Order: sequence, then structure tokens, then C-alpha cells
Amino acid sequence: MATQGERRAETRQRLLDAAAELFATRGIDASSVDAIAERAQRTSGAIYDHFGGKEGILFALLEGWVDDVAAVISAELVAADTLDDRLAALWRNITHPPTGDDRWIRLEHELWSYAARDDRARAHLARRYVAAWESVDDAIAEWTLDDGRPVPARPTGAAVIGVLLGLEMMRRIDPTAIDDRTAVAALRGAVEAPLLQETTR
Repeated sequence: MATQGERRAETRQRLLDAAAELFATRGIDASSVDAIAERAQRTSGAIYDHFGGKEGILFALLEGWVDDVAAVISAELVAADTLDDRLAALWRNITHPPTGDDRWIRLEHELWSYAARDDRARAHLARRYVAAWESVDDAIAEWTLDDGRPVPARPTGAAVIGVLLGLEMMRRIDPTAIDDRTAVAALRGAVEAPLLQETTR
């Protein structure tokens, strides 16, 4: 017989799975609390109890997926030998995330669109993006270029994340538009941009 904690954990997971499916197929605005609860075969009260509402369940979904992807990327970056290998690992884990299927990136775009219309969601997304940018900057600070020089210690995390998400969006519209080599080259450009700025001064 399941314990109360196990039952709560099961309910929480069912709600997350139902919300992920509805958000990805209908969008956030068109997915009501009642619809999520019905899909999960739970009550709407369970959503408020576990997440505080629809936004809470959206944020919990994305945070869980981001944490899973970040752990895989970190391991792959440690194992990579070259700058291109590291950039390929970033690209691979965005286009083929280890968890959440392709719903993860669809929800990322959906959240961005929602946040553009909602101040609270925008503030949440801004905090999350800043953390992601800083994480990328910390990783890049330990990388070297092909000639052994360290990558310039300039904030490039925002550019790298922007290139990743933008390229993935184009690839989603037309899978033949962005191949892996093009993606890695574009990411390399974002990482090496400070070097180009220094040489043109």
C-alpha cells in the first residue's frame, strides 16, 4: 500500500505530465487548470496544492527539464576535448534533449511568448535566463581555443543561449535549414566575438 508521500509524488508527476502535454499541444493560455486536472485524473485543487496554480506548474516543468539537461551537458563538456566538441554538445542537447522529448523546447518557446505578455512570467524567465547565461560564462571561462589560448573572459552567455534557441527555432520550422556544422560555426562565432572586437580596435 502506497504511503501518503508516494501518493503525493504520483499526483505531482501526473499533473506535470498532463500539463506538459496540454501546454505543448494547446499552448499555455488555452490550457486551463481544470483541463490539466481532468487530463491527470485529479482535481483542480491538487494543482493549487502542489503548484499554486497554472504558472507554478509551468515553471516546475521547465525547471525540472532544464536541470536534467544541464546535468547531461555538464558531463559532456567535461569529456569534450575541443571547442567544437563542446559547442556540439550544447547544440545536441538543445535539439535532442535527454528528457522531456521535444516538448521541452516547444514549452521554452511557449513560455517566451507567454512571458512577453505577462509581467510575472517575464520576471521568472529573466531570472532563469540570467542564471543560464552565467552558467555558460562560467563554463566558457575554462575553455581554450584551438591554438591553446584561453577563450576571452567576456560575458558571452547571453549570445550563446540566444544563438542556440534561435537556431533551434529555425531547425524546427525546416529541419534542413540548420545542420550541425552550421550550428557549431554560429556558436563558435558567438564565443569568439570578443576576440574579433579586440582585433578591430
